Amino acid sequence: MCYMQRIVEMIDIKKIRADFPILQREVYGKPLVYFDNGATTQKPRVVVDSIVDEYYSVNANVHRGVHFLSQQATVLHENSRETVKQFINARSTNEIIFTRGTTESINLLACSFGEAFMEEGDEVIISVMEHHSNIVPWQLLAARKGIGIKVIPMNDKGELLIDEYKKLFSEKTKLVSVTHVSNVLGTINPIAEMIEIAHANGAYVLVDGAQAVPHTKVDVQELDADFYAFSSHKIYGPTGIGVLYGKEDLLDRLPPYQGGGEMIQTVTFEKTTFNELPFKFEAGTPDYIGTTAFAKALDYVTAIGLDAIAAYEHELTTYATQRLKEIEGMRIFGEADSKGSVISFLVNDIHHFDMGTLLDRLGVAVRTGHHCAQPLMQRLGITGTVRASFGIYNTKEEIDVLAEGLKRISSMF
Repeated sequence: MCYMQRIVEMIDIKKIRADFPILQREVYGKPLVYFDNGATTQKPRVVVDSIVDEYYSVNANVHRGVHFLSQQATVLHENSRETVKQFINARSTNEIIFTRGTTESINLLACSFGEAFMEEGDEVIISVMEHHSNIVPWQLLAARKGIGIKVIPMNDKGELLIDEYKKLFSEKTKLVSVTHVSNVLGTINPIAEMIEIAHANGAYVLVDGAQAVPHTKVDVQELDADFYAFSSHKIYGPTGIGVLYGKEDLLDRLPPYQGGGEMIQTVTFEKTTFNELPFKFEAGTPDYIGTTAFAKALDYVTAIGLDAIAAYEHELTTYATQRLKEIEGMRIFGEADSKGSVISFLVNDIHHFDMGTLLDRLGVAVRTGHHCAQPLMQRLGITGTVRASFGIYNTKEEIDVLAEGLKRISSMF
C-alpha cells in the first residue's frame, strides 16, 4: 500500500461529515450532494459555534479599548492573525493583512502597488485562465495610469505555456499576477517556477490562492511569493474575510488603500501619519468575529492534515473523472497533468444551465455558467460549463449520484 493511500485511509469521512449539519438536509426530497465547493464551502459546527460564542460572550470593538471585553476581543483577533501566519508560514504577523476576501486583496494591491510602483507604459502579466477579480482591477489601473496588460496563453489541456510566459517580460514589466489553481480547469500552475522567472526579470509576483489554500499546503516563504491572496469562505470559514500576505519590506513601501480609523497614527487638518503594519491597510472596524471563526476553520483543516486532504480529494477527482468519462458525449475542459479537485464539463449539446437545473432537482448542487472567467470561455470556444468541485466531506457515493444523474438527464435529450 502506497504512502498516500495510507494517508487517505486515515481520514474518518463519517466523522467529518457529522461536523457539517447542512449535509444532513434534503433538497427536493433527495439527500443533498454539494459539489459547489469552488464557489464556497460549507461550515463545520466548530466555526459557527465560535461566531455565536463570541457574539454572546466577548463582543466588543478591538484595539484601543481599555475595558476587559475589548482587550479580550483584541487578543482573539490578533491570535487569529498569528494562526494565519503559521498556516501559510509567513515571517511575521505584520505580513498578514485582513481583507474582505481575495477580490478585495487583489484590488488593494492593484491600487497601492499601482500607485507606488507603476507609471504609464509599465506592464502587468496575467494569464488567460484568470478569474475576473484578477483581470478587472488591472484594467481599471490601465484606465487610470495607462499601464499595459499582457496575457500568458495556454495549451488545449489547460496548461500555461511557460516558454511563451518568458517571452512576455520586458524592462517595463513590474508585476505578474496569476492564479495558483484555476477555478474552472483545476490546473495547478507551476507557481514556484513562475515566481523564479519573474524575479529573474526584476518583476514582483501576486498569487491568487483562493482555489489553492483549501486543498494543498501553501508555504509563502518556500514559494518566495511577494504577495499571496486567499479567502476564508473557500476553506470552511465564514464569508467576508480574507487575507493579503505581502513581504514586509514591500508592504512598508506601499501607500494605504483606504483612510479612516485604525490605519492612522496621528491626524491633524494639515497632515496625517499612518499606523504601522499591518494596521496601515485595515481601515475601520474589522470583522473580529469573522477572524476568530476563520482561525477555527484553519485549525480544523490543520487537524485533519493538508496532505491528507490533498490525497483524499485527488482520489475523489480521479474517481469522478473516470465515472464522468463513461457518459456518452462527455466533454471535460481542463486535463492538465497537475490538477486540483475541479471538473468542468458539458454533455453533448445540453446547455449548462439546463443541466445544472435538472441536477438540482436530483439534489445535486453544481455551478453553471462562465465562472467569472469569460476570457477563458472565449479561449475554449464555449459560453459556459457545468462545474463540480469537491471538498473534504464529499464521497465516492455522491460522485455516483452525480454520474447516474448525468446519464439520466442526457437520455432525456
